[in-house]
Amino acid sequence: MNGRKQFEPDELAQLAQRVCERAAGNEQIEVCVSTGRSTTVRAYNGEVESLRSGVTAAIGVRVVEDGRQGFASAGSLDPDVVSDTLAAARRNVAFGEPDPHQRLAEPDGVEPPGLDLSDPAILSVPDADKIAAAIDLERRCLDADPRISGVRVAAWSDGWSQSALASSTGICVQASAGCCSIGAQPLASDGDETQIGYAGDAARRPDQLDVDRVVTESTALATGQLGATKPPSERLPVVLAPSVAAAFIAVVTSVLAADSVLKGRSPFADRVGSQIADERLSLFDDPTDPATLGATNFDGEGLAARRNALITSGVLGGFLHNAYTARRSDTFSTGSAVRGTRSVPGVGTHAPVVNTGDIANEKLNASIGNGVLVRGVSGLHSGVNPTSGDFSVGAWGHRISGGELAEPFREATIASTLQRMLLGICGIGATAEPLAGGMSMPPLVVADVALSGV
Repeated sequence: MNGRKQFEPDELAQLAQRVCERAAGNEQIEVCVSTGRSTTVRAYNGEVESLRSGVTAAIGVRVVEDGRQGFASAGSLDPDVVSDTLAAARRNVAFGEPDPHQRLAEPDGVEPPGLDLSDPAILSVPDADKIAAAIDLERRCLDADPRISGVRVAAWSDGWSQSALASSTGICVQASAGCCSIGAQPLASDGDETQIGYAGDAARRPDQLDVDRVVTESTALATGQLGATKPPSERLPVVLAPSVAAAFIAVVTSVLAADSVLKGRSPFADRVGSQIADERLSLFDDPTDPATLGATNFDGEGLAARRNALITSGVLGGFLHNAYTARRSDTFSTGSAVRGTRSVPGVGTHAPVVNTGDIANEKLNASIGNGVLVRGVSGLHSGVNPTSGDFSVGAWGHRISGGELAEPFREATIASTLQRMLLGICGIGATAEPLAGGMSMPPLVVADVALSGV
């Protein structure tokens, strides 16, 4: 048995359990093991630019004793490496700070959703078909519009993983899952000006990839920015395109994670039960929906995945917790532990969902009269202060004049606070539009946002 062997899920679970059985004295041991394989193909000028494939194996071991935690990981499942990793985690316990809340997760009686996410379709796709998909994506982008002068990236990627987690507290779970994705970055040119677009999609099966949408969206973003100029600085309402709305919602959910709250990095720390958003908005994390790539049966500590309501009709219902933050907060885990095999569990969402509204998407521009449609942002995570909620990020898109799309703009910034943005939501699209990975998001309308340009 070595790090390159192809394991069956049951074998991984048995391996993890055997390591947990070595717990001695007051030790608690948790073991996460995984194997995977992946392929990435990039096309350029109708040919293969690169093709990379590989297999991986990994183990992560946590040892907790008397409130001290030690962790170690390795990139092999060779028996000697496994033993060395356990020994390293035990040694690292001595360097851990004692914490009365530091213990492993224990079974909580919640039943997992029982999702079958192990469709092996991507394992049967020949390399020749992956290459053809990347080359065809590039060709279709070039043919979509005469202004498309080239394609910086046209790529296919896929991956398949098997994992298991076991602990000496009685948890043992396993999973198999895979996905594939495509992405394109076409270039649009007009005279000396060149603009770039991007779109991608991901799915569990190759036949679920929406190539038409990727081509249409990526080329429209590139050509739509031709002739863009800096807009005048003013305060106005903005329509956030679904991908931009999703990016902002991801920032909001990050400060609704209990570890952020406990570290003093959330502007909503003391707002449970308060109105923090317009009543139109409800926000959930729903890993029980098999349509998303975030779907899962278990969280990063082996507890059952569950649907969690974060904001209901604008009211903050609570925070996301893993086992540690729940103990510190005198509450229960929400099954929101997230991790990689070679990292300790954090807290986060699996599949955030925003409710749809009552305004047809095509009528959102008319609903504000004059404003801007933000099609893309840059520097979002670095441009947000998680403590105060202030943000200022790069933005581009189109002006909205008289309820109709007008000239494009670029090299602008939009600024506000997360608190003001949530309370300023004044419209939500009636249709959630598909994004990469099965996630869907409606466009959002936010009042009174500062747009800075010239």
